[in-house]
Amino acid sequence: MWGFSFWIVPVFSSLVWLGMLLGMLLTWVTDGKPHLASMDPNQSVAYISDIGATDLKPLFIAMSAVTVVSFDLVFIMERWLRHKGRLAHNTSWLQKILSIISIIAAIAGAAGLILLSIFDTLRHPRLHDAFLVLFIAGYVVAAIFICWEYQRLGIHHRQYRLIRMSFWIKLAFIFIEVALAIAFGVMSTKEHYNRAAVLEWVIALIYFFFVLSFALDFVPAVDTKYHHSEETTLEMAAQESALAGDGADGAPGGRFYAPPTANGMNGGYTNGAGTNGYTNGETGAPKPNVPPSRNF
Repeated sequence: MWGFSFWIVPVFSSLVWLGMLLGMLLTWVTDGKPHLASMDPNQSVAYISDIGATDLKPLFIAMSAVTVVSFDLVFIMERWLRHKGRLAHNTSWLQKILSIISIIAAIAGAAGLILLSIFDTLRHPRLHDAFLVLFIAGYVVAAIFICWEYQRLGIHHRQYRLIRMSFWIKLAFIFIEVALAIAFGVMSTKEHYNRAAVLEWVIALIYFFFVLSFALDFVPAVDTKYHHSEETTLEMAAQESALAGDGADGAPGGRFYAPPTANGMNGGYTNGAGTNGYTNGETGAPKPNVPPSRNF
């Protein structure tokens, strides 16, 4: 069951993100927790963006881009797999619209992270903060709409427990991330930078689990690899019905009536001879009846 499949993409994306966080944090810690140029004088805990504005900026940009690009592919694949019937299919246009909105919001969030990693907090503090808001808001909105889609799917596909489980995971992510984002903003506004920095690291770690949760959604696609989508099945049935309506030789209902056979041969012949209905290979007209000879 666990061969290569779509579930690997969110796992890859989440591990790239986690690897970036650990690499940046451990580098800062092993360097002796230095006070970086972008840090406030009273700040002792570095923000992710503080470390990302150092010589680790290329790493920050590259791994952030890989994370969000691959994660946005997850949203697109989710839509495609449902269309193809590899995942529980959408039962209404509303569900499809919700999925499309989540894709658009995820793309906006991805743009926010890539841009905030480029416009670092040391040289472009205002742009950096604006793109940080875009990043967080984009993925929270994406989570809201895909969670809404899963809620509707769960109503129509009650037999799939994974949909309900995924719904609750994503709903929990929404509430936790929104609460932490508000707390982060309050701490930053009140200049409690150390607390705000800790909250930023926690928000980033929870984002890792959110990305990873999509692997659960793609597990059913492994078992439906060779299944046709509902649309494909209906199209094939329509084509077969159309072909069945055009019968051979004008026969109704698509039935072909072959001439009668005997012993498996066509033409009504017997003994395998094409004799126009006569037996034993006779090809001439039948002999007239004559009285039997009396010369016994």
